[in-house]
Amino acid sequence: MIDLNMHAVTILLSALLLLFAAYIVFRRVIRKIYLARGHLTWLSSCLQLLVFAGLMGFPYFFNPPDWPWFWRLDGPASSPLKELGVALIVLGFVLAFGTMFWFGLRRAFGLEAEALIGIGLYRITRNPQILGGYLLVIGSSVQWPSWYAFVWIALYGLISHWMIITEEEHLRAIFGEEYMRYCDQAPRYLFRI
Repeated sequence: MIDLNMHAVTILLSALLLLFAAYIVFRRVIRKIYLARGHLTWLSSCLQLLVFAGLMGFPYFFNPPDWPWFWRLDGPASSPLKELGVALIVLGFVLAFGTMFWFGLRRAFGLEAEALIGIGLYRITRNPQILGGYLLVIGSSVQWPSWYAFVWIALYGLISHWMIITEEEHLRAIFGEEYMRYCDQAPRYLFRI
């Protein structure tokens, strides 16, 4: 029983540490660099990537024996949930990485912002890569359901939101009214609340 409680405490402390690091990186460091330079440096872009690597790897650092060490397409969930999980993972992968490469890696990593892109999936959502990542996380969590998978889903939502609002402040400063019109046309995520 003590091992289970220590495992839960370790996950909770790790989640809090990851949240703290993400807040510092996105809301303090990256925001300051955007204000000072108007774009990110390679180092600051790598810092963002490191936070997301920690986020995507979060369940693997403290996994129980049945959690996969790599994105697997099978899990302990029932057959319909397995199929749903696979569909979400595949859709998320295509959405996240397909739009990132279509958008351009330099632009996707905040290294340049020459013009706003409002075509393709960017007409439906301003953040298709983040949405794709969320589908990956949800799909894996559907296949490997547990309370810590729920924590992972919540972490992804909060950390990616901090990144998004930091980028939005930057884009508003650069593109002004043009960006505000784009925000009126395309929702931040998928639907307007």
